[in-house]
Amino acid sequence: MTVNSPMLITFIVYMTGMLLIGFMAYRATKNFDDYILGGRRLGSVVTALSAGASGMSGWLFMGLPGAIFLSGVSKGWIALGLLLGAYLNWRWIAGRLRVHTEINNNALTLPDYFTNRFDDSSKILRIISAVVILIFFTIYCASGVVAGGLLFENTFGISYEHAIWLGALATIAYTFLGGFLAVSWTDTVQATLMIFALILVPVLILLNVGGVEKAITMIEAKNPVYMNIFKNLNFVAIISLLGWGLGYFGQPHILARFMAADSHQTIHKARRISMTWMLLCLAGTSAVGFFGIAYFSFHTDQAGPVLQNHERIFMELGILLFNPWITGILLSAVLAAVMSTLSCQLLVCSSALTEDFYKAFIRTKASQKELVWVGRMMVLLVAAIAIVIATNPNNKVLALVSNAWAGFGAAFGPVILISVIWQRMTRDGALAGMLVGAVTVLVWMKFQWFGLYEIIPGFILSLLAIVVVSLLGKTPNKTIQRRFIEAEAQYNTK
Repeated sequence: MTVNSPMLITFIVYMTGMLLIGFMAYRATKNFDDYILGGRRLGSVVTALSAGASGMSGWLFMGLPGAIFLSGVSKGWIALGLLLGAYLNWRWIAGRLRVHTEINNNALTLPDYFTNRFDDSSKILRIISAVVILIFFTIYCASGVVAGGLLFENTFGISYEHAIWLGALATIAYTFLGGFLAVSWTDTVQATLMIFALILVPVLILLNVGGVEKAITMIEAKNPVYMNIFKNLNFVAIISLLGWGLGYFGQPHILARFMAADSHQTIHKARRISMTWMLLCLAGTSAVGFFGIAYFSFHTDQAGPVLQNHERIFMELGILLFNPWITGILLSAVLAAVMSTLSCQLLVCSSALTEDFYKAFIRTKASQKELVWVGRMMVLLVAAIAIVIATNPNNKVLALVSNAWAGFGAAFGPVILISVIWQRMTRDGALAGMLVGAVTVLVWMKFQWFGLYEIIPGFILSLLAIVVVSLLGKTPNKTIQRRFIEAEAQYNTK
């Protein structure tokens, strides 16, 4: 047996378990509603952990700890922004969206919700929103494939070209088979594995370097900049890092978890569970990056791979600090983070293609069985495109996630937020907000004006477009107003 045999066996056991869950979900999937939204029957624990795991992709183990290892605690503003954004998303949107999507003709996807919420007979909202999903999620899916490829490349020494296929195949398989139920059930297992890894690794780092005080002394000795949360950051930089939190309002794969909860009452308990899980995970991953500075200052001979690519830090520490069996479990947590988000993204893209293009425009009378199989074929199609994008080994996980996160946050975030709290919002207002948000992000990404993260101008301009265009247009018709009032009444029922 080779040195990596225990890690390989652990990976195989883990992926086999995910496939078994996918097969069980396959047997429980009876129709298209089940396949893309789980029949709206998720309990609080599954809703909470699935929403958390789907939002925390491979960047949690690669991008964020790597950024903190490179720059110090100043990158911790990202974690603070994400915590605030996630909390407000649960507080302001989660329960309301669950009710509004059900009241509006049992909408199964965001494009479906936009169409029904504003009685859009032209279907322009459906088309534009589905196109936005496909553009930005293809980039987002590619980030997951890159993260999985890096994991397999670094762990087993295989070429990156082969590694990206190995990293994606298991995720594609269980998503293809079991759809939303498979994705949600596996997310729950994966979330548990992720939090275990992110608590254990920082503890072992500190034991290895001699405790917290010694670690901090070593970090200060290496470079005091690592300890200064404001160092090399101006107001624009801090706002840009905090601005990551705005992205939560518009992420389709997270919003789908709210829509799939068994009731809006479930959301209250789910919020507490999810925020506790998220706080521990972000604290753990920040500690890995920060105390990793001390570890590799002490073990300079082992720092080569991390200095070459700082996003490898968690994987390298897992290999160096633990025996191969435990390392296999820890690296399975990285794979869990990758798989949980990638599977959600594949499913949302499949839903958009199937529900919002195929069923809406090509086969309006398609049977439930036909829609399920078309959805499965779309999973394969989107996965193939993401793998092609990911073939560039120079892609950085955090950069890909940053672009997609901003695109969704600005294009959908303001539209979702205002649609569930403001009765006066109109179809044209929604369309204007969506287009202005998406275009602003794409243009800002290219020119990088003022060094400001593109989600911030995109979000603000989208909000303004929604309000201005809605107020300039006609008041929504009585049917729209009645559904909004009914949704609000149901949401306020405890």
